[in-house]
Amino acid sequence: MATPDRPGFALPLLLLAGFRTLIDDLHAELARQGHPELRPLHGFVLQAVGTAGTTASDLGHRLGVSKQAAGKTVDRLVALGYLERTDDPRDARRKLVRTTPRGLDGLRRSAVIFDDLRDRWCATLGADRVAALEDDLRRVTAADVFRLDVPGWFGT
Repeated sequence: MATPDRPGFALPLLLLAGFRTLIDDLHAELARQGHPELRPLHGFVLQAVGTAGTTASDLGHRLGVSKQAAGKTVDRLVALGYLERTDDPRDARRKLVRTTPRGLDGLRRSAVIFDDLRDRWCATLGADRVAALEDDLRRVTAADVFRLDVPGWFGT
């Protein structure tokens, strides 16, 4: 039950602040490890491209943005060396977007850093409390909670 000292609107703000803290700490460490140009949106894009690659149109759909918006982000990540465009071996009319070795390195480093950040939260809050928080969030969120269309969801 919401109370004056714990109003209902505070919960989503605290969850967002926790998310923001983790993402900001992740990107600070990625910068120290040689990936200073990666931004939060880039992580969603690299995850959406996946290991098999995708088209710009499919990427836009996965992210909940237009093909043009997806293409603009792909252009930026190609220029930074995280993605590449290649011919689709199944259809010469299509181009695939694929993750480069640099992009895979960024994803691998992100996974390790997230583990380290979780360990820091465990050191601060206690491993049992972090595990309980994760369990509780799983109970109150949908099974398909990991959706890549977060950038589109925040858009207009």
